Amino acid sequence: MTSHLSGLVTPQVSTFCLLFHLCLPRHNALQTPPLGEIIISSIHTKGGNSVLSDQVSELDNSMTLCCGWEEIQSKRTIRVENEVEANKLVNNYRFGFRKWKSHVTARPFEERSDVVKELYSELNVIKPHSGHFITCGNLAYVLLFGWWISLAYFLVGILMFITVIGLPYGKLCWKLCCYFLWPFGNTIHEIGTTLRRCCEEAPDCECSLETVEDSSSVLPCLFTQSALLVVKHRLSTYIWLLLGFPPLAVVHSLVCFVSWILVFTIPVAKMSAQTVGVILLLPPEDVLLSSSSHRKTRALLCCYHAANWYYYKYTVDGINVFAVNLLPLVIVALVIGYIDRENQFASSDVKFATAISSIIPLSYYIGMGIASIAAQSNFAVGAVVNATFGSITELTFYITALLRGHRAANPCLQEVVKAALTGTLLGCILFIPGICMIIGGLKHSEQRFNSRSAGVSSALLFISVGGIFAPTLFSKAYGNLVCDACTNATGGNGSTSVFGCVPVRPLVYTVSALLPAAYIIGLIFTLKTHSHIYNIHTGHQGTVVHWSRWRSLLILIAATVLTSACADLATEHIQPILNQPHVSQYFIGVTVLAMIPEIPEIVNGIQFALQNNISLSLEVGSCIAVQVCMLQIPILVFFNAFCDVGFVLLFSDQHLWASIFSVILVNYIFMDGKSDYFQGTALVVVYLILLALYYFAPSPSGC
Repeated sequence: MTSHLSGLVTPQVSTFCLLFHLCLPRHNALQTPPLGEIIISSIHTKGGNSVLSDQVSELDNSMTLCCGWEEIQSKRTIRVENEVEANKLVNNYRFGFRKWKSHVTARPFEERSDVVKELYSELNVIKPHSGHFITCGNLAYVLLFGWWISLAYFLVGILMFITVIGLPYGKLCWKLCCYFLWPFGNTIHEIGTTLRRCCEEAPDCECSLETVEDSSSVLPCLFTQSALLVVKHRLSTYIWLLLGFPPLAVVHSLVCFVSWILVFTIPVAKMSAQTVGVILLLPPEDVLLSSSSHRKTRALLCCYHAANWYYYKYTVDGINVFAVNLLPLVIVALVIGYIDRENQFASSDVKFATAISSIIPLSYYIGMGIASIAAQSNFAVGAVVNATFGSITELTFYITALLRGHRAANPCLQEVVKAALTGTLLGCILFIPGICMIIGGLKHSEQRFNSRSAGVSSALLFISVGGIFAPTLFSKAYGNLVCDACTNATGGNGSTSVFGCVPVRPLVYTVSALLPAAYIIGLIFTLKTHSHIYNIHTGHQGTVVHWSRWRSLLILIAATVLTSACADLATEHIQPILNQPHVSQYFIGVTVLAMIPEIPEIVNGIQFALQNNISLSLEVGSCIAVQVCMLQIPILVFFNAFCDVGFVLLFSDQHLWASIFSVILVNYIFMDGKSDYFQGTALVVVYLILLALYYFAPSPSGC
């Protein structure tokens, strides 16, 4: 984000600012600060003369001597296409709001890059092409699709020849057999009825594909068709629709599905859809295959490349194509989970993997719905939506697991939930910033961010983690002493717990009440008290949102219900996974259960880093970790107070020291306000070391 100063300062202050700027290292002064840091555009003297017009990033504390520096530091200017996108970007910098990269409004197609325009172009436009058609993608098409599509057309053509009446369609099939083996650079045209009859039935007529200007010149060349010819065409059409079209439609549908799932071969899916929907339904006489364009014909299909590596950017109604492709996985998980109760067609391992993977697209849809509603509403509605639905995916899984473990008297699920909570903290503190630093550093060498802003987030995270683990530290310091003088209480799972002692229980409830209160204060601070710090400049383009507020709300509710069902299936079939003798239950909790729901957030962070906005990449992990500590864990504590499911806010030593060490390490990394792939590698390596520690650690006692 950038900030602009156009206020009035004294000449002495202006001179000091200029000298300070000149004393900076020259390579720093010439660098353009990344998005998210402070930029001074101009400083004017009281007399109106311009003294300084340059860009300064990461000024030292001594710069605060300049008059009005706090105003410069607090003001951020946002330039976007419309007001909705501006609100979304502002929300990305607000405390307690999930960070979202994708657009929530439709971008004007004319302003998109040529690469993006190519993704959405239709295959019925003949374009000038000067490159080679022999590419890796085209060769892969021949190996994956081309040969058996051609084989299908060859066999259907033989069938049409056998029927005799379907002879015209048999000829068409053999032409298409050669075409689909290597369609690149060739074009399928549709010939007009009048022009086609003139050229075929009256070959001596002087009209041609290039010389005909209107239909009136060819009318004398037309022959009157007999009734027998009409019946012949009708019978051949019936034979084609009965015997030839169905198998080819099945083949193209299969090709369309597979190529769409592969994403990068979406042009093949478009080609198959165009063939089934248009070409195969035309009379065979109206279909012309040619390697050149004709003025009096209409191009139906023209493909130059079977694959495009930029299709990872492709969206459908604002939803990324990968999230669209993963959505059928939800249906598969529900069908095999609730219909095949006896595990006749799928094992528990398959059902668990399918159910936990189906949470990924649902998390993406929930994130898109939250961002859409927050961008189209005021700050109060946005804060409520982020606080309620922002943690709904994780809370649904945790509560479902606790309820199932309580009903089955299985204390292992409680430990798995604690491991998942810790794993989310470790992943958000170490892995997400680390992987973003690595990918962003490989592209931009060195990235800068506001160390003060990152320091505030890190300090808030340290307070949150300290509050969550305070009962654990208290129990380790005074647990045995306190319990010698009180009656041990029995937890919901039948085991004796120090949580039943009177001094520990009030501490847990006190911490669980203070952390949400701190969260609310943070929201008030950024949304109400300091709402003026954002200076929004919007364009004059019309706003066309992908999802309206009501549509977003309906999708949020539907995605939440489906997430609950998938979480129920995952916890139902998790026991065989936990019973693996060579894998610790701690490891399963801190990896699979913790990080899979956060995959959309990881993708958002990586996209921010690639755009040299490392500040938001770091905030992605911090935001999730703060919500885990300030919202998710207190909600679980109060849920256990009203419905005793045996959840005790006491963590093992491994969880305690791993979390505290991670927070300290991140605070050290964020001190200098710079990031590169080496620092990111250090964070990821530490994360992997902690995962190895969990992998070789024994499972919780009694599990």
